[in-house]
Amino acid sequence: MSAPDAGRQRQRGMTAIGTLLMVGCLGFVVYLAMRLVPMYLDGFTVRSALESLKQEPAAAQWGPNEIRDRLRRRFDVNNVDSVKPSDVKVVMDDGRKTVSVAYETRVHLIANLDAVARFDFSVELGAGRTP
Repeated sequence: MSAPDAGRQRQRGMTAIGTLLMVGCLGFVVYLAMRLVPMYLDGFTVRSALESLKQEPAAAQWGPNEIRDRLRRRFDVNNVDSVKPSDVKVVMDDGRKTVSVAYETRVHLIANLDAVARFDFSVELGAGRTP
């Protein structure tokens, strides 16, 4: 046997340190996913609530308080806690109501590190009340 062949037979796979590093990296990625994915799921829920509000035929006639209340109920049902009532804005412009939800959510990661995500969604409800 030549020297290069002998070296190949001794190499059998990852060492214990390599395996620990791989498991540690994989564990950290899983931890990050567990902390960050719920923020984005809440964002998708907020967007879905706004889109379903847009599908309501009478939504254009509702006042700002009624719109906020309906959205709050949908957020409560879906356990969205990061949106406050003050984050929901209803603006009347050129006969159309625009409902926007802009909020920021923060998740603690490690020690003094946090992850911050900003979300800004809006829908147009159509023609508002005619005088």
